[in-house]
Order: sequence, then structure tokens, then C-alpha cells
Amino acid sequence: MNTERIDKIIENHNSEASSLIQVLLEIQSENHWLPKEALERVSEKLQIPLTWAMHIASFYKAFSLVPKGRHEVHVCMGTACHVRGAIRVLETVEELTGIKSGETDVEMKFSLETVNCLGCCALGPVVNIDGKTHGNITVSETANVLKNYD
Repeated sequence: MNTERIDKIIENHNSEASSLIQVLLEIQSENHWLPKEALERVSEKLQIPLTWAMHIASFYKAFSLVPKGRHEVHVCMGTACHVRGAIRVLETVEELTGIKSGETDVEMKFSLETVNCLGCCALGPVVNIDGKTHGNITVSETANVLKNYD
């Protein structure tokens, strides 16, 4: 992400230090992660210590300090999903993508994470890909769902 784009995001928030989280969310949304160079630029433009920006970026799970794939896959491991087979769904996603939870594949296509709850327990097991919820997913449906994401 170039510095001009980062500056524009900051300007849209009136260059106020109190907008740090919103600025980081926008950068994360566009870039899929927060490179150190982006955090340094935000720190400089908002006139806050780099350690403050790093602390916020590492504290909240919404932020990533490592590159993410084009498609973010979240497998719910909450109680309702767990008892309905979420572990088998997770294992299938891991097998099909070649990555474990917390990893990104070498082609930067998929990043895989487990989550404690997606808030749609009646649909368990649930897989969320790029914000789209796939409920009542079975092991056999998992491959077809992943094929929809190039």
C-alpha cells in the first residue's frame, strides 16, 4: 500500500489520533494486513508513538501484522458448531488448502482461522469466507464451497 493512499485515509479522519483504530481498520480492509511501513506512516501522520500503533494492531484480533490471503476463511468452533462436526469441517478445509489454522497458503489465496463463535449457532457448523456465512456445512460440501473462491 502506498503512502499516498495511507495519507488519504488519515485525512478522511481529520488526522486525529483518536481515529487510530478506524484508520487501521481501513488500511487492513484494503491491504488485508498492516505492514510495519504503514504503521510507521500512521504513527508519523497522527503524531503518536509507533509503540502505541503497534500495541493497538497487535491487541485486536481484527488486525494482522502478517500478510493474509485474498480469501479469509473462519471456521466456527463454538459449542453448537463443535457438537455438529466443526472439527471434521476444519480438518477438511486444512486438507484442501494445505494450511493449518493461523496460516496462509503460499499462493496467498487462503488464510485460515478458527473462531469461538460467529453468532449463528442454529446454522452450525458454520464456515465464514470473506464475510459470507456458509451454514449447516458438511464435510462433503466443503470442497464445493472453497471452489467458489479463486
